[in-house]
Parts: sequence; C-alpha cells; structure tokens
Amino acid sequence: MRIIPNYEVSTVHIREPYEIEKALFGIKVSNNTITPNEYFNIWNNRFLDFISGFFYINWMPIPLAFGIYLFIKDKLLFAKFSMAFLLVNLVGFAIYYIYPAAPPWYVNLYGFDLHIGVPGNRAGLDRFDALIKYPLFEGIYNKNANVLAAIPSLHATYPLIVLFYGIKKRLTWINIIFAIFTLGIWFSAVYSGHHYIIDVVLGVVVAVVVLFSFEKILTIKYVDKLMQKFVENI
Repeated sequence: MRIIPNYEVSTVHIREPYEIEKALFGIKVSNNTITPNEYFNIWNNRFLDFISGFFYINWMPIPLAFGIYLFIKDKLLFAKFSMAFLLVNLVGFAIYYIYPAAPPWYVNLYGFDLHIGVPGNRAGLDRFDALIKYPLFEGIYNKNANVLAAIPSLHATYPLIVLFYGIKKRLTWINIIFAIFTLGIWFSAVYSGHHYIIDVVLGVVVAVVVLFSFEKILTIKYVDKLMQKFVENI
C-alpha cells in the first residue's frame, strides 16, 4: 500500500462513513447527535482503556498462536485455516482499493478534508500507553501504511476466523475465551477510535461470506484433494 496507495486508485470516503455511522448508531448528547467514537472520546475510564489495549495488542498474536497449535495438532485444519485467512485478507485489501475510507480518528484530527500522507495514529490507544508508561501502540501505528483503509475492519474478521475454526476443532472452554476475545476486539476497535461500528459489521460480513464460500463451496468442489496433498507433503 506504500508503493501504490489506495487514494491514488479510488476516491477517498471521509464524510460518508461518518454520516452513515451517525445515522445508524448516533448517540444523543445535549441535543446533538454524535457517533459512538465521539462519545467514547468524552466518556472513558482507565479500566476500559486497559481492557481495550489488552485485546487490541493480541489481535495478531492469538491467531498466530492458534495457527501454530493447528499445525502441530491438525495439519488439515491448519491448511484450511491458513487458506481462509489468506482469502479474507485478499478480499479486505481489494475493498481497501475499491472504497478507501478514513477511520474515526482521522475525522477527529483533520475533519472531512483529504490530507495525503498523514501518519498513522494510535488514537484512543494512547490512553493504554499512558497507563503502562510505554509507547507501545505509538510505535506500531506511527508506521501504519493503511491510514485510509478502515473498511472493512480486518480487526473484526481475524478473531471470528479463529473462533470458527476453534469450534470446528471442538476446543470447548477455549472457544469461550475465543468468543470473549472476538467481542473484546470488536468493542476495542470502536472504543479506541480506530473503527466505526459499520466498519466492524462489514468486517464480520466479509468473514462470514469468505468462510461460507470457502467451506461450503470451494472446499467441497475443488480444495479438499489439494489440501490433502498439501498436508501429506508437510
């Protein structure tokens, strides 16, 4: 995305996601309607700051740890999990280029005007950094190349894929942890100002469509034999 930025391919949408979010999920405050992100900018506390940061920092480590577990315990399911992960990323990145969209923190800082080349921002996660007295998220988000790629939220898709394959693996109580992790990531994405609720919803839709297409159509018709051969060669 640094080589070919999405804003050079399609029109960037800044006001539209904001107005849709306000229309669908707006909160009345002093006779004004504000988005949930704006509400959390006003109303937040240390407990939620810590919880949201804790969930968000595990966005990638938990899927990676689960993938390692599957590689050891069930290579066929590992192959399917990896392929589903690849497909959801390809779909997500395609949408980034079809519909570039600014995140809530961008609107909070720059309004509805397009400013090319703005750096990433940790947004509400700065409160987590302040709690632990270490610029953890600052170091991550200042190097982010996906500033204008809020729709869909891949933060919403990843934990759902983990939960889906955890259920297929029948991990019982661990799936409860995965479910809590999924809900926590969804909440944190909005609470921290990195995504609108509509971003999260569309991320979930992408995950469901990809998983259904892969498991019910592609796997049955084309992929199963290929997966078996792949597993045999691991």
